[in-house]
Parts: sequence; structure tokens; C-alpha cells
Amino acid sequence: MIDDKYKPMIPQIEGAISILKSMGVAITAMRDGYAKIMMPIEPNRSHINTVYAGSLFSLAEFSGGVIFFAAFDHTRYYPIAKAMSIQYRKPATGDVSLEVSLTREQAAAISAAADEKGKADFSMDLEIKNEDGAVACTAQGVWQIRKWPGK
Repeated sequence: MIDDKYKPMIPQIEGAISILKSMGVAITAMRDGYAKIMMPIEPNRSHINTVYAGSLFSLAEFSGGVIFFAAFDHTRYYPIAKAMSIQYRKPATGDVSLEVSLTREQAAAISAAADEKGKADFSMDLEIKNEDGAVACTAQGVWQIRKWPGK
């Protein structure tokens, strides 16, 4: 479920990177500090009838931007990706999903660091899961929030 306060920004977030929209990536839940993102197997099917590895990587990387909107003030900061690694564990043979979260305390500490230094890193360990809940891949990412100039 998407909380009412996030509903107006979902089309903007989902459409920010046009290739992700073409991949069918959709935010299916969002509340303060939490989001769930889904990606269908079509049009992401590989030559061996599994979800294409590059699509899985893109979903993992995108999750940092999604949690940014659920945890930080987008009028004061903007996000960038800094590093990402992924491990493919089990073939993804259908739609996949990914849940991300940051606590209020984590977000407050990251925001305070960005206020002081102009930017601050945050990291997340991720699990992209098949429809049956099996982990298709794990990923580790580092993102950064930066203060908008003049904010």
C-alpha cells in the first residue's frame, strides 16, 4: 500500500529514468522509511527464460532512489549512486520484488551529516526475491545524498 502523501510522487519517481519505466518497474508500497518495488519478467526475460541479470542490477540500483524519497526531504537533498555489487543466487523465473527501508534514526543521522558536510553516504544490503519468496540475488549498494545548492 502506498501512503497518501507519497501517491502524487510515484509517477515522478517511476518515470525519472525512462529505461526503468520501459522495464515495467513499479513501486507497490511506500510509507515513511519503507518501499517495495516490483519488476515483471516481461520485458526483462533473458535468452534462458529468466530475468535478465542487467535488469536485476538496475532494480537494485534504483532502490536507493526510491528509499531516498521515503526517508529524506527531496526539497533539500538529491540522491546519487556511488557503488553497487550484486551476487546472483538463484534464477529469477518470474516477477521479482525488493523491499528497502531506513529507520527514522538512520535518516536523521544521514541528513545531519549532509547538513554539516554538504553530502553524506548511506548503504543498504538488499535481497531481490522471486514470487515464491526465494532470494534470487543479493546486492550491496552505497548511495549519497547531497544538499541542493543554496539549501
